[in-house]
Amino acid sequence: MPRATGVRGFLERLDRGPVIGDGGFVFALEKRGYVEAGPWTPEAVIEHPEAVKQLHREFLRAGADVCQAFTFYASEDKLKNRGHSAGSHGVMEINQAACDIVKEVTYPEGGLVAGGLSQTPTYITTQDKALVQAEVRKQCEIFKKNEVDLMICEYYDHVEEAEWHVEAVKDFMPGVPVCASLCINEDTDVHGVPTGECGVKLARAGADVIGINCHYDPFRCLDAVKKMIKNVKAAGFDKVHFMIQPLAFMTPDASVQGFIDLPEFPFALEPRICTRWEMQRYARESYEAGIRFIGGCCGFEPYHIRAVSEELSAERGGFQPASGMINWGACLKKHTKPWVRARASKEYWQNLKPGTGRPHSSSFSKCDQWGITAGHELMSQHEEATGDEALKKALEFKKRMENVEIIINA
Repeated sequence: MPRATGVRGFLERLDRGPVIGDGGFVFALEKRGYVEAGPWTPEAVIEHPEAVKQLHREFLRAGADVCQAFTFYASEDKLKNRGHSAGSHGVMEINQAACDIVKEVTYPEGGLVAGGLSQTPTYITTQDKALVQAEVRKQCEIFKKNEVDLMICEYYDHVEEAEWHVEAVKDFMPGVPVCASLCINEDTDVHGVPTGECGVKLARAGADVIGINCHYDPFRCLDAVKKMIKNVKAAGFDKVHFMIQPLAFMTPDASVQGFIDLPEFPFALEPRICTRWEMQRYARESYEAGIRFIGGCCGFEPYHIRAVSEELSAERGGFQPASGMINWGACLKKHTKPWVRARASKEYWQNLKPGTGRPHSSSFSKCDQWGITAGHELMSQHEEATGDEALKKALEFKKRMENVEIIINA
């Protein structure tokens, strides 16, 4: 499927104004029964292509300018990790199917197609640059062949691995814009590198667009990107753009590993979902902070992207999503009940404090904080399925951590 003629490139669009990304495919498709929680790999592009295609369509209708090929966690080592069956397809087959799908849906609408990379088990287990970059090049072969419009390197706990990925992509796919985003908080990555300094490291590695994705809510991610903006500009990287693709879940209580540390992860996060009005605030505050590539990650559904698109309609030349404008609930004027018609205003929805319907639920949760990362025995990854002995070791470690906490709090 060829690109539409006269379509502006990615960096040119960023220079002109906001560019809207899509949302989170693994969570959206898991909820629909097409992705397995745990591995979170994208073999659905082969096994359930129509489901993937439909989700691309919905994000486009909601106003996305960039659609990312569904290749999250598609490195060869991840597809085979811990006995997972997706390895039978292989990275080449999965990435080609993903590119075929996204190009078929996106190009007729004048959108841009992104290839995607993410963290690898090889880094967690070995911290070997040559091995990690070999995994990157395997994935990039298909993206290069398909001439994607941009690459998104995303979801890294360690800035070091992100640097290696960016360097490999810039070398293997010269001339293709590269975005790099970390899944870290407003303080540091998991090895203690300050967030602002992480941004500078990504710029030095050659990233054209830098930012934060996943693990934290829109407003914590925004605080993190603001620190990157300050440090990157102070370091003299004036041409670098910035991006943000947060969770659609509120996570004020999430610790160093983000929402993965929350006890509700991954099957009971729904009470934390952001409203569309919170998404409009997120879009406005991101734009005002100087961020131009604005999208979403896990939990983001098409209606969230629709809210982002609607909030930035004027900045996009009056663009309106194909799915229509909510316009702060103006459609409710057509409702049969007068008390619902009375909610058809910006003032009402901006000031609403939503209830959860769960009177015995707490506002915050107690996070799992094991304090381990790349290099620890329990973090080592392998192709063999997780056995009973490995689970026993993990449970024993958890018990020790709980005992330490009891002693500290005594």
